[in-house]
Amino acid sequence: MSIPTADPAAGRAVKAADRAHVFHSWSAQALIDPLAVAGAEGSYFWDYDGNRYLDFSSQLVNTNIGHQHPKVVAAIQEQAAKLCTIAPGFAVESRSEAARLIAERTPGDLDKIFFTNGGAEAVENAIRMARLHTGRHKVLSAYRSYHGATANAITLTGDPRRWANETGVSGIVHFWGPYPYRSNFHAENEAQECERALAHLEQTIAFEGPGTVAAVILETVVGTAGILVPPAGYLAGVREICDRYGIVFILDEVMAGFGRTGEWFAADHWGVVPDLMTFAKGVNSGYVPLGGVAISAEIAATFAEQPFPGGLTYSGHPLACASAVATIEVMAEEGIVENARHIGENVLGPGLRELAERHPSVGEVRGLGVFWALDLVRNRETREPLVPYNATGADNAPMAELAAACKKQGLWPFVNMNRFHVVPPCTITEEEARSGLAILDEALTLTDAHTV
Repeated sequence: MSIPTADPAAGRAVKAADRAHVFHSWSAQALIDPLAVAGAEGSYFWDYDGNRYLDFSSQLVNTNIGHQHPKVVAAIQEQAAKLCTIAPGFAVESRSEAARLIAERTPGDLDKIFFTNGGAEAVENAIRMARLHTGRHKVLSAYRSYHGATANAITLTGDPRRWANETGVSGIVHFWGPYPYRSNFHAENEAQECERALAHLEQTIAFEGPGTVAAVILETVVGTAGILVPPAGYLAGVREICDRYGIVFILDEVMAGFGRTGEWFAADHWGVVPDLMTFAKGVNSGYVPLGGVAISAEIAATFAEQPFPGGLTYSGHPLACASAVATIEVMAEEGIVENARHIGENVLGPGLRELAERHPSVGEVRGLGVFWALDLVRNRETREPLVPYNATGADNAPMAELAAACKKQGLWPFVNMNRFHVVPPCTITEEEARSGLAILDEALTLTDAHTV
């Protein structure tokens, strides 16, 4: 890998233009200092000062095949030379082939694909489909979740980003999903957690009125809110409850899908088939914006004669679909899903558990594939989080110190609240993963200093 010669002057110009004109998401504009990025390749990206970073964040957990994969870049270039854009109402090769390849890999009979520009729009359209299919209006989603930043998606979200945004949307009800380490059900083990979480969901449905509930939506493995792997039997239990009450079961695989957990889709770990499945991110590693909804035969039949009242100018954009085709083909040819599974089972999982043994600030390690989190605590006995829920400023100092220490040593982290997420590309090598763990090992001494 060759990094271009450092060019600090160019970096300063990029930063100046950004600060003058770019309005950044989720940020107080005067309090941020964006890194000016000069390039990227594989598991790394670098700045204009010549500093290289091992990307343990996969940006926003989306560059599953790493940065600048040459076959995907070539596919985008080839499609651009042939047909840059066309309206969604036409049949074009890249769109048809992307849909076919995705449908081949989705579980069960999720064989129809509605394309969107990203994950939030996928969730919006899945909710619309469920409401129209059932004739009901309520949708249940879990606390400790993230489903996107559009109107319904942000209201469905179960983290603080929802608070300032949940206006003008009705029919959204939140419930507690399973989280054995911080059980809301006073469970003593995972089996109890599963049983009690399912009873809680069914009771919530009963009190909301089963005949009013259109859908239950869950992240198959909760992503930003903590890498929460469901206990055995939970997803199957939700499937059974939904079947009993005629409720549409939606799995949000925007973050967990396309190899992230060591399977094509996280649902494959438990053999559960939803009625609708949303995807984005890893479908083409974000090289061009793309998302979608995989639709069951029953729900697709609802719209065989009745028009679906939704659409997007760029639905199934040829450049995006061409990149998805190339991505899926590359993942299959190069064994990228298998690599993610191998790295999780043999490097990240064991390595993170070894860190937990040495660092008192690590309360729990959890994850699958290249989808892991360290739950950091002040006290292992009480499980008090290292920083308060939704901490900012001085209250968040321990996590800010940890992130800064990692960046200083060339590791780009993903931190959220009291958690350090380990979410590198699915293509990461054993050597790269171990080098990242070594940097994290050293940085965790800072969080250990805050334990009691």
